[in-house]
Amino acid sequence: MSIVEIRGADKVFANGTRALAPVDLRIGPGEFITLLGPSGCGKSTLLKMIANLLAPTSGSLTWWDGSFEHVGQQGKKLVFVFQDATLMPWGSVRTNVRLPLDLQGMDRRAADERVNQALALVGLARFDGVYPRQLSGGMQMRASIARALVTDPNLLLMDEPFGALDEFTRNKLDQDLLDLWRKKNLSVVFVTHSIYEAVFLSTRVVVMAARPGRIVEEVRIDEPYPRDDAFRVSQSFATHARRMQQLLAHANTLGEPSH
Repeated sequence: MSIVEIRGADKVFANGTRALAPVDLRIGPGEFITLLGPSGCGKSTLLKMIANLLAPTSGSLTWWDGSFEHVGQQGKKLVFVFQDATLMPWGSVRTNVRLPLDLQGMDRRAADERVNQALALVGLARFDGVYPRQLSGGMQMRASIARALVTDPNLLLMDEPFGALDEFTRNKLDQDLLDLWRKKNLSVVFVTHSIYEAVFLSTRVVVMAARPGRIVEEVRIDEPYPRDDAFRVSQSFATHARRMQQLLAHANTLGEPSH
């Protein structure tokens, strides 16, 4: 079964901007796929199409080998984590994390138990009563991830969630995200500008180019998990990173395709 199958999907906005040339991509169960490329290459557009937040101009997408109307059923749940934590400033961490369950009308006791589990997973169990303004940027993003996990998703979509954080915090959250991915048996599609983040996280990196946005290469990162700080300074990591740099340099030279 495919988690998501994209066939010839493109996107042309109403003002005529061709944000995405026809894309073919399959996302399989348990994969950690990173979309890597320069600004304007269509990474976020493609991710929003996968989330059904944007419809393709032409082409098609399927989710779990069916239409989007079946998404949300048991075993077919997806969630989207945005670049900003998008927390309600007037609500505590617990209130923010519980929001999706409140919207579903879940019993309060059952919802609070799910919230407890999600907060424990992201290391915020002791911060459930504090407000977003009292949290660091990294902790706010942890709360955002907990809010996504509380619905027990199968597919996690993340749009540069750690891009605004310092390198130390970003590296720690990358490690924690891999732990969650493996522990929860998730499929993940992750957007980043960072070559090093892409190599560290991914089972497969999808390299994209701009003018218009399109996929130019897919690269498997055939390195074992768990990955740790030792992997970041290994020769194999450097080799993968050098390959990504070459691909991105090539992608940046590409203009309009001839076809």
